[in-house]
Amino acid sequence: MRMQIVNLNKSYGIKDILHDVNLDLPAGQIVGLLGPNGAGKSTLIKCINDLLEFSGDVLIDGKPFTAQDHAKIAYLPEKTYLDPQSTARKTLRFFKSFYPDFDEEKALKLIEKMELDPDQRIKTMSKGMQEKLQLILVLCRNAELYIFDEPIGGVDPAAREKILDLILDSFNENATYLISTHMISEIERILERAIVLRHGRIVMDDNVEDIRLRTGKSLQTVFVEALL
Repeated sequence: MRMQIVNLNKSYGIKDILHDVNLDLPAGQIVGLLGPNGAGKSTLIKCINDLLEFSGDVLIDGKPFTAQDHAKIAYLPEKTYLDPQSTARKTLRFFKSFYPDFDEEKALKLIEKMELDPDQRIKTMSKGMQEKLQLILVLCRNAELYIFDEPIGGVDPAAREKILDLILDSFNENATYLISTHMISEIERILERAIVLRHGRIVMDDNVEDIRLRTGKSLQTVFVEALL
């Protein structure tokens, strides 16, 4: 699936949030949507998911986004949506009934790999454990576009590494992975492309390895310089 964003603008009243955003997201890439808090990353993701009204166009394979295209997108929101009274096992069954493309067997294997108890109540899980479970739910969809909004925010460094490794190990070259974060140094190692938002505008869009070769600097350093 190829997603194109054309002249996308979003405002709340008189406050402009996104300004003429243009992006081309072909399959087979892990893309970082980077920027400080308040840059417009979450708003852009919600627009892509058709959760907010906006001006401009979101195209799927060259055609306007339709209700059917939602089935091609697996989305991890910034805030948890898990039922605190449920368990991981019950949540997997719910996803299986809701999403025909959900691989319950794969999810159970990943739960074991991530050292989660499938029968533990979600309300007793740590934030890191809940983040891992939500990530597993998304990655076990057979989607064409995976969108993660701050998947490593608020978890300890060890959990971050496991979450990033899980994304990398689950990579499907026929899909696109869009990861929103402000934690550049932690996520740089898995990114192929970096898109930097500042005040709702794209100020950088480049291949990560090309950035390092051209500048001799890390993505984190170039990111900071782009925001100065």
